[in-house]
Amino acid sequence: QVQLVESGGGLVQAGGSLRLSCAASGSIFSFNAMGWYRQAPGKQRELVASITDRGRTTYADSVKGRFTISRGNAENTVFLQMNRLKPEDTAVYYCNGALIHYSEYDGDYWGQGTQVTVSS
Repeated sequence: QVQLVESGGGLVQAGGSLRLSCAASGSIFSFNAMGWYRQAPGKQRELVASITDRGRTTYADSVKGRFTISRGNAENTVFLQMNRLKPEDTAVYYCNGALIHYSEYDGDYWGQGTQVTVSS
């Protein structure tokens, strides 16, 4: 079975940086797109950034200029470099992988999440 695992979350002061990592295991395919979502307490889950297998990126307006999504050299890996963090960035961050037009395994895959807490 395909599993996504996030790492790199933690507690950081406002203005600091964190780098999140996500890696998939148990797959024999490449995700068409991978991305990061986040969910703060009492709020809906929202897209933070995504990147397609062609390298096209998308960012939420709230993180543009501060966050950078990138692919790793290993297949089905993705990173999120978060700079100049703000308290409002505090949330659980989830890794997502999307598989389209491949097989019966098509769909969205999610990690368990990693907590990011930014103190003021």
